[in-house]
This record gives sequence, structure tokens and C-alpha cells, in this order.
Amino acid sequence: MFRLSRRAALLAPAALALPAPALAQQGTGSAWNPTRPITMVVGFPPGGQTDFAARVVQNGMQAALGVPVTIDNRGGAGGNLGTEQVMRARPDGYTILAGNLAHMAINPHTMDGMTIDPREMAAIGMALQSSLILATHPSMRVNSVEELRAWIARQPRGSINYGSASAGSLTHVAMELFRQRLGNPDLTHVPYRGSGPAMTDFIAGRFSLMFDGASVIAPFLQANQLRGILATGATPSPAFPDIRTAAQQGIPDFEFYSWIGLFAPRGTPPDAIARLNAALNQALSDPATRERMTSRGDEPGGGTPQQMAATMAADYERWGRVARENNIRAEG
Repeated sequence: MFRLSRRAALLAPAALALPAPALAQQGTGSAWNPTRPITMVVGFPPGGQTDFAARVVQNGMQAALGVPVTIDNRGGAGGNLGTEQVMRARPDGYTILAGNLAHMAINPHTMDGMTIDPREMAAIGMALQSSLILATHPSMRVNSVEELRAWIARQPRGSINYGSASAGSLTHVAMELFRQRLGNPDLTHVPYRGSGPAMTDFIAGRFSLMFDGASVIAPFLQANQLRGILATGATPSPAFPDIRTAAQQGIPDFEFYSWIGLFAPRGTPPDAIARLNAALNQALSDPATRERMTSRGDEPGGGTPQQMAATMAADYERWGRVARENNIRAEG
């Protein structure tokens, strides 16, 4: 089940002080019984991690709720179009969002002119989470953070590039936080239009370092095309148990996950939130569903709406601070 990080646990009291709609309470018994299909909006095209998370819990939630759960992919504006669609939907439990950390907790700090506040949404629960893996190009012959420090010190100033899926993405802000933890070495950011193009150039040796989700980077590590040297989770990634965590390598306050959670419009009744949360947890209890996640390097979520809201609040604060300190702006 989903583990609330130490940081999120510390921030939970503050999160619970948010407006009630953002923390729809989980009831002890639900009177809400859906009678028509539920639409789960994904603010990205099919094929990505958020779409995967929605589809992997879809069947289990349908079985638990007794009605169809349909996926509606509404890509655009870094996930914001789908988010806005759900925020404006009738708050009756029949329209929900599969939202990820980037557009729920990072976009508000990096996108100019963003007019929506995802914190107003009601949390339902965590679908999955995934450590980020810091990878290097094999030609560097670096196997740990300690060796990376030494390698950086030997390079000419201004010669080290790192990649990201896009400016303002989690892969970007994670590297900037890591750079701070290393004492702010001179690293040049090279943004791409997605992880796919970035990985192509990474393998070709056009830059030296990159963070990405364990499930995204797994095929390249398994093929020895890249080398993983750090995992951001509290424990090593289940797919890569030999890659040590930041804490194991002496990097303080560097524990976080990429995540996908389910959310509902502001004002959704608490009994609907409770029923949807129970359905999500039931879906995640299925061994086949859990295996589909862990085989990719992801970890099953679960837990309560309050835990999801506290995690989102912690990440909103963390990544907002990193974006401000490093003047990070998203691409237009």
C-alpha cells in the first residue's frame, strides 16, 4: 500500500487545514451508489504513465462500483486542459481526474498565466507512485553519487549537460534540487519535448545526466544503455534493488516520488469520495494489477484521501520553492 513519506506526514496537519473541498472526508459508510458510467479524465494522450495508471485500475474500479468507468484522454497545456474540464464538471462523483504530480503540483509554479488551482480539487486517493532514477551515460564510468562528485570536479567548467523531458517538468526540477544538494556545480540544462526524444539523445551521449521515472528509464537500464546511480524513494525501486537511495548515499532531504492520483471536482459529496476511494483500494488489492505496476518499476498506491491531499500539499510546497529559487519556467 501507499506509504506516506516522512515529509508528507509532517505536513499533514497543514494539509488538513486546507478548505474542506480539497480534502473531502472519507466516510465510514457510503450511501452513494453510482447508477451510470463514471468518466475518468486523463489530461494526456494514450500511452504515457498517467494513462497507464488510469487503465490499470479501470477494471477493478468498475467491478467494485458496479458501473462502467470510461477513460477520456484530453491532452493539452501540460495536463491543464483535462484538469480544468474536471474542475468545471458537476460535483456528483461521475467525473474524476487521473492527475500526476507535474500538472497538479509543479505547473502552478512554472506556467505563466495558469488560471486554475488544482489544490481546490477533492483528493480521492493514490493510484501509483514511482521513484525517479538518476541515470548517467555508461561512458562516464560512474556508479554512485560519490563517484559523480569526483567526475564533475574533473570536468572543464560549463562542459556538463543534463537532459529533461521538458522545461519545468519533474525531471527538470528534480535535477535542480539535486544540483543544490551537490553544492550547485555548473550544469547546463538541455530540455526536450518528452522523455522519448531525450532518451534517444541520452543514449547517443549528447548529454551526461538525467532523472526520469523508474518505469520510463527501466528498458534502457536493463539493456545497459544507461547506468542508474540513485533512486529518490524511501527504499530502492522494486525493479532495481541495487540502485541505492539518496539517503543511503548521504544526500539529505531528497526523498520523493512521481505519483498519479485520482481527484474529483470541488464540492463532491464525502460519501461519493469514500466510495470511489474504496473502489480504488479494492482495485489495487488485486495481485495481477499490482504485478502490472511493479513489473514496470512502479509501486501500487492506495491509502486515504487525506494521505493523497497531504502528499500533494508537500510536493506543491517543495517544488514551488525549487522553481522560485532557480527561476524555472515551463516551455510555451
